[in-house]
Amino acid sequence: MANITADIKEHIITLSEGSSGWKKELCLVSWNGTVPKYDIRDWSEDYQKCGKGITLTENEARELIKGLQSVLGNDTLALK
Repeated sequence: MANITADIKEHIITLSEGSSGWKKELCLVSWNGTVPKYDIRDWSEDYQKCGKGITLTENEARELIKGLQSVLGNDTLALK
């Protein structure tokens, strides 16, 4: 299996933390040296291991916000 690298450029928010210390976070991550993307996944305390997650481009993140606004209300999430 190929070596996959994750370079966390920015921690945006911790969404939750499990009893094991792993945290579900929204981060800006560069995978294998590519352009950083928005990423939601669980990370170990030392950030050496991660669980399955989802990676979104800026456009995909904006579409996600629109979808969440339609369910949660427009006042919940304001796009810049």
